Amino acid sequence: MSSALKILPPIEPLSNKLAVTVKLPKPLVVSFVRNEVTAWRKEILSGVESTRAAIEESIAGKLQEFANSRLQPVINATGVLIHTNLGRSPLGKTAAAALEQIATGYSNLEFDLPQGTRGKRAGYLETALACLVQSEAATAVNNCAAALVLILKHLCKGEKNEVIVSRSELVEIGGGFRIPEILETSGAQLVEVGATNKTHLKDYAKAITPNTALILKVHRSNFYIEGFTSEPDISELSTLCIEHNIPLVEDIGSGAMMNTDELAPIDHEPTPQEALTKGVDLICFSGDKLLGGPQSGIIAGRGDLIAGIKSEPFFRAVRCDKLILTVLQESIDEYLRTQASPKDTDVPNLKALAISSDQLRARAEIMLEAIGATDKADISIAESVATTGGGTMPRSKIPSIALRITPTGISLNKLAKLLRTGSPAIVGYTQDDNLQLDLRTLFDWQDPLVSQRLKEVLNG
Repeated sequence: MSSALKILPPIEPLSNKLAVTVKLPKPLVVSFVRNEVTAWRKEILSGVESTRAAIEESIAGKLQEFANSRLQPVINATGVLIHTNLGRSPLGKTAAAALEQIATGYSNLEFDLPQGTRGKRAGYLETALACLVQSEAATAVNNCAAALVLILKHLCKGEKNEVIVSRSELVEIGGGFRIPEILETSGAQLVEVGATNKTHLKDYAKAITPNTALILKVHRSNFYIEGFTSEPDISELSTLCIEHNIPLVEDIGSGAMMNTDELAPIDHEPTPQEALTKGVDLICFSGDKLLGGPQSGIIAGRGDLIAGIKSEPFFRAVRCDKLILTVLQESIDEYLRTQASPKDTDVPNLKALAISSDQLRARAEIMLEAIGATDKADISIAESVATTGGGTMPRSKIPSIALRITPTGISLNKLAKLLRTGSPAIVGYTQDDNLQLDLRTLFDWQDPLVSQRLKEVLNG
């Protein structure tokens, strides 16, 4: 047995010496340390030599990394509004306040207050959703992928299970999930039509058989095709579906409720209202992207189809809980309240899109003054480009303003890591040997926090 084993201390004293920036429950720390010590014993028995100090440093480092993996607030200075890795869309204050009220007490989730009897779940929300998207009916489930699977499960029955999709729309969404795989999960049979760059109306018409369950359109929200391209208009596909008595379904992705091109100098993102007006029977889209709500999937369209979907046994498996319903309800109400003046909205994403570069520059100047002089970096105000993110409008380039930090007395990687792992955690991006902190994704109340943290890191 190696003499190095003698340097290993008892588990409890070792765990008591380890400190992390986030206070963790002691049983969790003890369990973590015990597992690490066990791993070190195996290493030493295999011939690896070490010292007590090295082992303590290793375990302390891993414990800190483990603590940092705990869900915590992060200041987003990347310029990506819907940042999937940072939790997608932030909630408005009204929605957050309503969430606290419902989460910390009881609610009328399935209780009719006037009658004093069991009530309808999400009745108010579904009515408000239908009003917002101007559809006969609407409902919500826990994410957009679930919404699409649920639609397919309802419409694909027995041998009538073929789903026609253009080859240009067989996209891969977040997490590596692909449209063909989602269809397979639902029991649908994929029928590909057209080519990568061109799909004609006749391609769809030729593919229709007695086993065709529906035609599916998938919005190319996370990429675009330019050049020698062609595809039929939605209204043409709607007419074709009516002729053959099959539904037309569209997954529109991000779910923009307002005209994005009126809020910022970016592309127009198709809205649910536009799709339904052109004759789509059912649409589905995400609730936590441009809508700015919680993770959810919204289904809207024909009343008879929505009723059928809600009667599916699978609907219960993917339905929303009271917390999602609360936040979604408040998000929809906020849109309905501010449709006439979207720039006055409480939805953070819409406010971030609408703010001008001049306003951002004014904030950056105040931050620069607050940070003051430092011999570890050159800090300046620079023009930058923000994006919507979340697989939404890949061509969107939103003029923005950033703090450009060129480290001189500290490495770029160390500076970025110190900001990421500090309190508050700040995530920016590197460009041309600089660290950029984009103000379009900073809330104005976060400006002093970022300034103070930069001051501490660069002068500490």
